[in-house]
Amino acid sequence: MWLPAAAVVVGLVILVWSAERFVDGAVATSRHLGLSPLLIGMLVIGFGTSAPELMVSALSSLQGSPGLALGNAYGSNIANIGLILGLVALMSPLAVHSQVLRQELPILGAVTLLAAWQLRDGVITAVEAGVLLAALALFIGFSIWRSRQRGAEDALASDTAESLEQQSMSLLRGLFWTLLGLALLIVSSRILVWGAVDIAAAFGVSDLIIGLTVVAVGTSLPELASSISALRRREHDLVLGNVVGSNLFNTLAVVGLAGVITPIEVGSEVLARDWWVMALMTGLLALFAMGWRGRPGRINRYEGATLLALFVAYTGYLVNSVIAA
Repeated sequence: MWLPAAAVVVGLVILVWSAERFVDGAVATSRHLGLSPLLIGMLVIGFGTSAPELMVSALSSLQGSPGLALGNAYGSNIANIGLILGLVALMSPLAVHSQVLRQELPILGAVTLLAAWQLRDGVITAVEAGVLLAALALFIGFSIWRSRQRGAEDALASDTAESLEQQSMSLLRGLFWTLLGLALLIVSSRILVWGAVDIAAAFGVSDLIIGLTVVAVGTSLPELASSISALRRREHDLVLGNVVGSNLFNTLAVVGLAGVITPIEVGSEVLARDWWVMALMTGLLALFAMGWRGRPGRINRYEGATLLALFVAYTGYLVNSVIAA
């Protein structure tokens, strides 16, 4: 029992460290290849911080634990909004200026509804997973087109440009950290998945629950680190862009890739419990960030506390269900 627990801890530590190196390398490489700050902020950073979820979920499906993959994706979405945005907003209210982010939030809502439609019959088939990957390709294409239209006008582009100015990594060094980070992500993911599956079997807990709790929070740590770093520089739109981009990637790419590898059997509790929490938090995020009753978009401390309280209550409910079983 101690060996699987140690594997989870060691796997998470290496996973978080390698994810940060991977994102730094990918951002530096993208800058040297001429990608616009807006596109880096929209795709590279948000999607790059979801690399741990992608690796863990892909390996989980390959090893016959698709429930861990689904729990990791949905649990990370919940943690990104409830834990990360909740904590960050408690530290400092987040003002939302980016029009691009206001346009992406309805897309995230539509993707969340698509997830519910796919969960309705208790299985995410390879064809349905392919639909998610196709939707991801369309979103990336749309993002590239939009970045060329808006140029450097958007607040998210300004935040990203300021962040890039503080990074002096060369192209060669960027490629090195990208490749090394990716290699370590794969190794640490294998260690983490092995330990998580063994712990679930030892305690008689479903791999879905392990994915929704321990693995989800662990793989969300890169988003937390990058969000706190952006907050220190007062790059509020980059904080939100990181979470929105990551959640889009989790729902489309992480679940899509896992489902293409192995169809995902889904218990009724996922739609009745986990999806509703994810949808509620996504709706609250959109409400707070887009503004309402003429109020400008911002996430204040009270709203951050609401998101964090929902996350704590949800996680507490899952833990209590395991103890009571």
